[in-house]
Amino acid sequence: MGGAEVALLNIITAIRQSQPDWDISLITPDDGSLVARANALGVACRVISFPKSVARLGDSGVSGRPAGEWLSHFRLTVRMLLSFPALAIAIVRLRNALRSLNPDVIHTNGFKMHVLGALSKPGGTPLIWHIHDYVSSRLVMARVIKALRKRASLILANSDSVKRDIERVCGSDIKVQTLYNAVDTNVFSPEGERLDLDRLSGLAVNGLREPLVRIGLVATFGRWKGHEVFLRALSLLPPDIHWRGYVIGDAVYVTDGSQFSSAELQTLARELGVANRVGFTGFVDHPAAAIRALDIVVHASTQPEPFGLTIVEAMACGRPVIVSKAGGVAELIQISGNGSSHNGKGRLLNSGPAFSAGAQLALSHGPGDAEELSARMIELARDAQLRGQLATEGRANVENKFNLDELARKLIPLYQTIA
Repeated sequence: MGGAEVALLNIITAIRQSQPDWDISLITPDDGSLVARANALGVACRVISFPKSVARLGDSGVSGRPAGEWLSHFRLTVRMLLSFPALAIAIVRLRNALRSLNPDVIHTNGFKMHVLGALSKPGGTPLIWHIHDYVSSRLVMARVIKALRKRASLILANSDSVKRDIERVCGSDIKVQTLYNAVDTNVFSPEGERLDLDRLSGLAVNGLREPLVRIGLVATFGRWKGHEVFLRALSLLPPDIHWRGYVIGDAVYVTDGSQFSSAELQTLARELGVANRVGFTGFVDHPAAAIRALDIVVHASTQPEPFGLTIVEAMACGRPVIVSKAGGVAELIQISGNGSSHNGKGRLLNSGPAFSAGAQLALSHGPGDAEELSARMIELARDAQLRGQLATEGRANVENKFNLDELARKLIPLYQTIA
């Protein structure tokens, strides 16, 4: 599952715990982990297959590119126009499913489902768009979302940063509200199973030198998630630090051009001379167990992160985090008081009321800056006391602000009001 799917599953879990008598149904175009886990929560799941041309359609592969690359956007627009017959089929299938369910509220997750939901919903049924990404970065989708915005009764944004972006694109005549993602702090906790990342990655265990510091990036293979920066930063670590790196995750999306392949990243690791010290685990069914096996968790996104769910998950597991300081990340870990982007050493401090002044939550680096990321890795690898401090403060931060009870407390009244 990608971050938006994990966030959706956490919403379902929070509703189940808070309102066990509510009737929840999940409609999805693919069978897989999300369906299996939703079924385990007693949710009725319905898989509606969409034509492949609809499933592969999207502009994440061209988002963030210079406006001068007009040809990519032109080709995408042409593909969208040619996909109209398939889109009509998807709309009919979804409309029939919604009519049979007759829901009080429809809650869509993901840009394609926002569009399909707006075009398929029964008249009079309130629709909530839950947006997990910057609309303005999707040059074609932004126009579609703006055109359909009034079909949504409410738009939820996963950070204030995303909320401001939606309002810039769609204007002020819509209702947008921030709803932070949450994690299950019983699942993502410091105690529990730890995966054998070396075995999963096929890395040799003979001759390892202690103390060994395990540094990992947990992310889907989206091209903006910073895998290249992570690998380059590892290649810059000095010989006196005994480390192993882990790329945890794999390609998850079907949208054309939106992600790296595992082969591409492994080739880069060989070119950088770190292939024998970097493991590629592929998908893991229990990410909390993978995170607990790490000493340092890296968030390396090269574009502004809408929220940064992996950051919260790592903090919940009591692991120190190095974050890319842009976008919604600043709301998870507030920047220190003097207005600078870092505190001398790229440190982010929390200034919220739940902590004493100077409670340190993470180290930071500039997006795409492999040298600065490597410097933060070195600092944490050499300072076990700092790692422990970040782990303690990070866990407390999640327990205070990003737990499932807090999510339900804010979301349930929105459903009740809008219905």
